[in-house]
Amino acid sequence: MVDNKSTTDEEMHRVEAIVSTLLRIGVLLSAAIILIGLLLLMFTGTSGYPGTTYPTTLTAVFDGIAQFKPYAIVMFGLFCLILTPVLRVLVSFVTFLKEKDYLYVAITAIVLIILTISFLIGTTG
Repeated sequence: MVDNKSTTDEEMHRVEAIVSTLLRIGVLLSAAIILIGLLLLMFTGTSGYPGTTYPTTLTAVFDGIAQFKPYAIVMFGLFCLILTPVLRVLVSFVTFLKEKDYLYVAITAIVLIILTISFLIGTTG
């Protein structure tokens, strides 16, 4: 006979390990990208953009990365840093859905909706 509590506990430990690894990798990757951008900025002495201009859309950031513009690389690192906890919420949503814990599915869905709205507001001004 299989103990449901121990199976659930094992599943939760596995999910916690995945989330922990995801957060750790996200932060380290973001830091590495930002560091590359800062080093490039130090060595070139320019942000890659004239005056106070800077990329304000993901398309502009990716175009800047393709041209090795230091500021665009730093912006991409910051974008990755912001994306890390969003991915954590997404993993939680999928986990709760898989476990059929519908109260937490609803709560996590609300958090995802709020995050999406905040990003849309941030991009439209």
